[in-house]
Amino acid sequence: MKKVLIIDDAMFMREALKISLRKNGFEVVGEAENGIKGVNLYKALKPDIVTMDINMPEMDGMGALKQIINFDSKAKIIIVSALGQEVQVRRALLNGAKAFIVKPFKEDYVIETLNKVAAL
Repeated sequence: MKKVLIIDDAMFMREALKISLRKNGFEVVGEAENGIKGVNLYKALKPDIVTMDINMPEMDGMGALKQIINFDSKAKIIIVSALGQEVQVRRALLNGAKAFIVKPFKEDYVIETLNKVAAL
C-alpha cells in the first residue's frame, strides 16, 4: 500500500483527497495545511507520494516543492491546483513535480495519476 502525504490549506480538499485515496488502496500517512508543516512531515514520514497545493499560507507549494526536492531528489510530488494557476504548475513541473491535477478534480483521474507516479 503506497503512503501518501496531503499538503493543502483547504480542509475540505484534504478530506476529499483522503476519502478518494483510502477508497482506492492508498494509505494517507499525514496531512499539512501549509508548506512548512508539509516539508517537516515529509522528512519525518518519508511518504511514497505527496499531493500538494500551490497557494498556501506561511510557505507556498513552490517553496515546499523546492525544499522537499533538495532533501530528497527522488520525491514523487503531484501538484493539485486550480486551473488559473497553470503557469505556476508548469514551473512546478520544471522544479521537480512529477504531475499536476487541476482542481476541481475527478477521482478516477487522481487515482490514475497517483498510480502512474507511484510506478516511476
